[in-house]
Amino acid sequence: MDWQSLWHWLYIGGMSIGAIYFALLGRNPKGLPRLEYFVATFIPIWSGLMYLLMVVPTSGDGLEMGKIAIAGQTTHFARYADWIVTTPLLLLSLSWTAMHHHKSKDWTLIFSLMATQVIVIVTGLIADLSTVPWVRYLWYTIGCVAFLIVLWGIWRPLKEKTRGDAELSRFYNGLTTFFTITWFCYPLIWILGSSGLRLFDQNVNTFLFCLIPFFSKVVFSFLDLNGLRSLKHHEEESAEERFVSNTMRFMNMIPLFWQPKRSRRRSRAIPRGL
Repeated sequence: MDWQSLWHWLYIGGMSIGAIYFALLGRNPKGLPRLEYFVATFIPIWSGLMYLLMVVPTSGDGLEMGKIAIAGQTTHFARYADWIVTTPLLLLSLSWTAMHHHKSKDWTLIFSLMATQVIVIVTGLIADLSTVPWVRYLWYTIGCVAFLIVLWGIWRPLKEKTRGDAELSRFYNGLTTFFTITWFCYPLIWILGSSGLRLFDQNVNTFLFCLIPFFSKVVFSFLDLNGLRSLKHHEEESAEERFVSNTMRFMNMIPLFWQPKRSRRRSRAIPRGL
């Protein structure tokens, strides 16, 4: 059985369902800009199309258009064609959430994050195409540094945009925790899989690069849109919005486990009124 094709087809099906869901959700925007629904719908459409390139043969030798063989190794460049479009758009969605109550958006910050993310993807592609090991890991390292800058941007200056609104701030913290966990998986899978140390085979690599993007795209947008819809409509919350509210409460607990024990004891010792 061709497991890689199976994972890709399942991923394409998941992206299709996600796109349809977000398009239907946008018919009742609940005060959210329709552009946010459009971006959430476009992300899985584009991603599904790029993954389709990796399962449909386009030449007589059976090699799919989304893959290229260099020096005996296969680079799935369709993934990078997906990520270079969808990951900046996901950052745009996260930025819109942080600035949900801002009449004028900080487009300098938004475009800075998106541009840095483009560097992350381009350096990853260059690393994947490199056949000299030290060059490969050099470009991978550069991409990781750019990735850390993106994480700093969403946890510091972007998070500052939620100040003054406790409810939005709690929601953003939970959403960004989910965002960070899923995005950390990308460089980890890359370095451990067929592009790096090859600790697992291409079948596992393909499965993981279908599973994690599904969570980082469809599940993220599901949490994002339904969470925003429920912020000021508690009395009208749907089942999906209640599920998101409960999920965000759980995600907000995760950073507490990263704090040193001494910090946790100190935070518990502070009187409630302070």
